[in-house]
Amino acid sequence: MNKLPTFLYGGDYNPEQWPEETWSNDIQILKNAHVNSATINVFSWALLEPSEGHFDFTQLDRIIKHLSNQGFQIILGTSTAAIPAWLFKYYPDVARVDFQGRRHRFGQRHNFCPTSPNFRQHVSRLVTELAKRYANQTNVVAWHINNEYGGTCYCSNCQQSFQNWLKDRYHTLANLNQAWDTNVWSHTLHYWDEIMVPNELSDAWGPEGHHTVLEGAYIDYFRFQSEMMLDEYLMEKEIIRKYDQSTPILTNFHSTPNKLINYQKWANSQDIIAYDSYPAYNAPWSHPAFLYDLMYSLKHQPFLLMESAPSQVNWQAYSPLKEPGQLRATELQAVAHGADSVQYFQLKQARGGTEKFHSAIISHSQTEDTRVFKEVQQLGEELSQVGPEILDSTITSKVALFFDWNSYWGYEMVDGVSKDMNYLAIIHDYYQTLYDRHLPVAIVGADDDLSIYDIIFAPVLYMVDENLDAKLHNYVKEGGHLVATFMSGMVNESDLIYPGGYPGPLTDLMGLWVEETDALPADQQVSVFFTDGVRKTATFLADQLRLTTAQPLANYASKFYVGSPAVATNRFGQGRTYYVGCRLSIDGLGHLVDQICEVAHINGLVEQGNPLEVTKRVQSDGTALYFILNLTHTPQNLPARFQNDYLDLLTNHAPKRKLLPWDVQILKHS
Repeated sequence: MNKLPTFLYGGDYNPEQWPEETWSNDIQILKNAHVNSATINVFSWALLEPSEGHFDFTQLDRIIKHLSNQGFQIILGTSTAAIPAWLFKYYPDVARVDFQGRRHRFGQRHNFCPTSPNFRQHVSRLVTELAKRYANQTNVVAWHINNEYGGTCYCSNCQQSFQNWLKDRYHTLANLNQAWDTNVWSHTLHYWDEIMVPNELSDAWGPEGHHTVLEGAYIDYFRFQSEMMLDEYLMEKEIIRKYDQSTPILTNFHSTPNKLINYQKWANSQDIIAYDSYPAYNAPWSHPAFLYDLMYSLKHQPFLLMESAPSQVNWQAYSPLKEPGQLRATELQAVAHGADSVQYFQLKQARGGTEKFHSAIISHSQTEDTRVFKEVQQLGEELSQVGPEILDSTITSKVALFFDWNSYWGYEMVDGVSKDMNYLAIIHDYYQTLYDRHLPVAIVGADDDLSIYDIIFAPVLYMVDENLDAKLHNYVKEGGHLVATFMSGMVNESDLIYPGGYPGPLTDLMGLWVEETDALPADQQVSVFFTDGVRKTATFLADQLRLTTAQPLANYASKFYVGSPAVATNRFGQGRTYYVGCRLSIDGLGHLVDQICEVAHINGLVEQGNPLEVTKRVQSDGTALYFILNLTHTPQNLPARFQNDYLDLLTNHAPKRKLLPWDVQILKHS
C-alpha cells in the first residue's frame, strides 16, 4: 500500500467559488477545527483551460500556495469529471448518448463518453500539463483522478469499441453466437458490425436496461463500460506516473455500491481505495458498515473515507440534520471498519448550485459558533491524538460474505420468476445477521484467497464460471463451510443456464437439485420448521428441493409443499455446505447462522444481542483496538469483558461503564 504521511482530516475545498480575500480566513477556521488536508481542483477544468489549448494555472498556483504555507496535505484532482462548455461545442462526440438514444449537451457532470477519441485527447493534454506542473509539490500527498466514475454511454463510438472488445473476447462470431444464444428471436449475427449497443432502441427495456432480449449481451456491455471507464482512469494514471513516480494515485468509489463499476476489477489500479459515504437517513447502521467492509476488503488494506456529510445532504427526499453526537459516531464507524481518514464534502458551503444546501464545516453563517463546527472540531482534536495509533492497523476475520458483480448484473436482469430481484437486499440480509452477532466480516470476490476463511456465505451466487466452480469445490473439500441460496449456480459467465438442473455446477457440492421454484407475492409467506423444532417464516422464493446426499435442516410447514426440505446441509470432502432454498426472515436466518457458527466454532466479539456495535482493528505488534459504538438512542452498558484493564484512547482514562446515545470508546488493553 502507498502510505499517506498522517491520518487525514479534511475534505473537498472549492476556494475558486469564493473571492481570494476570503481564503486566508477559511484556512484559519479550518485549522481551528484541526483540519489537516484539502481535496482541491476536482471540477476546475473550465478555469484551467478556458479555451482549447490555452491553460491558466495562476489561480490554482495561489490556492496550492495558501494551503501549503499553512501545512495542509493536498489531494489534487485532475478536473476531468466535468467537461467545459467549449469542448461540447467543438467536439460533440465527447458527450454521452443515453439509454434512450439521446446525445447529451453541455451540463451536469459524469457527462463524458469514455471511448470518445476527442475526450481522451483533451484529457491527456490537461493531465499532462497538471502533472508536469505539480509533480514536485511536496504537500501533494495524493492525486485524485476524475470523480465518482459511473454512468453508461450508448453512442456510435461505444458501439464500434464494443464490437472490437467482443472480437478480443470471443475471437469468432461463432463463439459469440454460442455465448449469447443468438438463435433466440432470430438474433444470429453474421457480421461484427451488426452488433448494436443494447439500449432502449434495440434489445433492452425497463429502467436502464433492467430487462433485455439477450442477457449475455447486456452483461457483456456492463463489463465493457466498466473496463472502458477503467481504461480512461489508467490513461490518466500513466500520464501522472511519467512525472511523479511515488505519490499515491486514486479515484473515489461511491454509491451502494455503484452497479456500473466493478470495484473488484478496479481495485488493483488504485494505490489506495477511497470511498464517499452518504448513508440514507433511514438505513440501518449495518448498511454503511457493510460498505466500509467492502471497501476495506477490495485490497484487504485500510481505505480513505474521501467524502461524508458534516450534517445534512442535499439529495434525499428528506434530509434531516445529524443529531448532537451523531457526526462523531458515524465518522468513527468508518474508522472502526478500516478508514485511515475522515473527510467531508464540503469544507465550505457553496453559495450557489445544486449543492448549496449540502452541509459543510464552514456553513453559510461563516462562523465557528455553530453546533456542527464544534463537533467537527472535537473530532478533529481527538483524531489528531489517536490517529497515529489507528494508522495502518488492520482487520482480520474468519467469516466472509461473497459479493460478485457478475451475479449482481445477471440476477437483477432475470426476466420472470419475480419482479423483486434485488441483489443487495439479499446480501444485506446475511450481512445484517452477521453484524448483529458482532462477527467481523470480509467481503470477498472470485479473485480472493478463500482458504483463509472458516465460513463463506455466498447468497444468490447466480453466475458461476468454471474457475469459480473449481475454487468453491476445493474450498469445501479442504474443510471450508460454504453457504449458498436459491438462484445460485444458475448460469455461466454468458448468462446461459447450465443444463442438468439447478444449482448447476454446485449440485454435487450441495448434495441436492432444485426441481421448481415458487415465487411468493410480497404479501405472502411460508412457514418453515427447523429440525430442532424451531418455527420461522420465509418470503420471496421457495425452492422445491430434491436431496441426494444432503440432509434437511428445515422443512416447509405450509402450502402444497408442506414437509419438503427448505434448508439442507451436505458433507463434501473435509468440509460442509448449506443450501438455503428460501428467503428466511431475519430471525430465521439468525437461527440458521447460529447453528452454522456453532459447527464451525466461530464466536462474535461480544455476546449476541448486545445493541452496541463492536469492531476490532489490530496494530502491527498484535495489539487489538476495540471500537465500541452506541448507535442507538438509549444508554447502553459497556460489555463486561471491557470493564477492566482497558484504556479509552479518546479520553486516556478507564472506559465508562455506560455509553450514552452516539457515544464512542476506542479501547486498548492497559
